[in-house]
Amino acid sequence: MSQSDEVKKAAKVTEWLSKGLSSVLPEKVQPDLLKLAISGHSRGGKIAFSLALGYGNSTPTPLKFQALIGIDPVAGNSPTCRLAPKILQYIPRSFDQSIPVAVIGAGLSNQRAHGIFPPFAPNGVNHSEFFNESKPPCYYFLAKDYGHTDMLNDNMAALASLVSKSGKGSKELLRKAIGGIVVAFLEAKLGGQVDSLNDIVKTPSLAPITLDPLISLTNN
Repeated sequence: MSQSDEVKKAAKVTEWLSKGLSSVLPEKVQPDLLKLAISGHSRGGKIAFSLALGYGNSTPTPLKFQALIGIDPVAGNSPTCRLAPKILQYIPRSFDQSIPVAVIGAGLSNQRAHGIFPPFAPNGVNHSEFFNESKPPCYYFLAKDYGHTDMLNDNMAALASLVSKSGKGSKELLRKAIGGIVVAFLEAKLGGQVDSLNDIVKTPSLAPITLDPLISLTNN
């Protein structure tokens, strides 16, 4: 499936949420669709950005995302080899977005694996550029010592390490760190509980891995 078709499919799922989700939930459980977030890893991160930026449908979806998270998002093989939709414009803060954004990058994802295979998230199309083009409020967390697939479960991460640069640190700690960031970000932006996110931003060493750099840009 092309990435453009994938974005359109995701848009249809979003439309279904407003019409069909309630019918499949347990009795007396009601979704709060005013607090809707979207996230994705790698290519899925780009798809999440594309959908949130309005590339998924010719007409606006009935639901509006309130938060966006990209986990090591990738937009192609190089700046000159990007796949549609070409959302990166290489203009700082150029995304047409007002919702809060968190980008979690992997510090080794722009490096070759074993000197043979190309990097999974090359410079110019990786996490750094996604953050550079995001408007405040936006956050950037770089898992300095880890690779593009290290957040997968252990079996998949071990297999992926054959073709993707992998860090030597604990993959479990990386998963805990990413999970903690995601929860803290959503609590702050959807629930108004800002303490955990503020603590991470103020003291990155609270995380079980090295976050360097950690950048927070607000509207203030």
